[in-house]
Amino acid sequence: MKTHHFLTALSEKHDFKSGNAWRFPSPAKLNLFLYINNKRADGYHELQTLFQFLDYGDWLEISLRNDAEICLTPEIPHLKPEDNLIYRAAKLLQQKTGCSLGANIHLDKVLPMGGGVGGGSSNAATTLVALNYLWQTQLSLDELAQLGVTLGADVPIFVHGKAAIAEGVGEIFHDCEPEEKWFVVLKPETSISTAVVFSHPDLPRHTPKRTVEQLLTDDFANDCEKVVRNCYPMVEETLGWLLKYAPSRLTGTGACVFAEFNDEQSARRVFEKKPEYLTGFIAKGCNRSPLHQWLEKISFL
Repeated sequence: MKTHHFLTALSEKHDFKSGNAWRFPSPAKLNLFLYINNKRADGYHELQTLFQFLDYGDWLEISLRNDAEICLTPEIPHLKPEDNLIYRAAKLLQQKTGCSLGANIHLDKVLPMGGGVGGGSSNAATTLVALNYLWQTQLSLDELAQLGVTLGADVPIFVHGKAAIAEGVGEIFHDCEPEEKWFVVLKPETSISTAVVFSHPDLPRHTPKRTVEQLLTDDFANDCEKVVRNCYPMVEETLGWLLKYAPSRLTGTGACVFAEFNDEQSARRVFEKKPEYLTGFIAKGCNRSPLHQWLEKISFL
């Protein structure tokens, strides 16, 4: 597969299958805003955040096995296969449905680890959705999302497959249609601890809750951004550079930052100027997950 832009692959009629292996997209996401409304007695934070998918991400190639084995490639250094979210998602679906089939799963990875663009959660969700289709286990998206909750807070939104505002501790969704802009996404060479950010004394924790209508019409912001910029100089430097060209923010707790543009050409012009030490990509926002668009096409084959 030459491109990691999925809608381009769809429009160019890329093969959905290579030999015995089916291909499935595992898209990135951005948090277009993130507000922290409260810290609960149990330590969890109540929040309001807007998820939008990107037309860019990893690919999973999956072939079926007649035994119940789940075999992953390539190996990820310092990560046991049984701790991998892809493996855990596959085993969870087997246990839930009693399916006796297995799978060989190859991950073509381009999304940065720990970047705040949902790579691991997206991989887990694609595994659930794809194997539910290939194994014909016939769980609904709601049932798959419930399984996803046990794997990670962001897994259900990827299973759900629609841009949405999430509330509470991330379990309440309101589907919405934000503008599908173009984004430059950059990854500073730093690793951010979500736990450190959410435990920081300077983190805002009392942003007033707003209605969905207010959230979509007010200027977007991220309550984690000031703390992250103060604690991680590389994020501060990268965001400072991007802000010279376009409205820019942190996604989630980072480390990725993004700038928004009205067209691909404007985004590309800025991306080409980026400092060489920064990695990143250009992608269009999608209110419907490329995974679901892809699966719809496969279903007609």
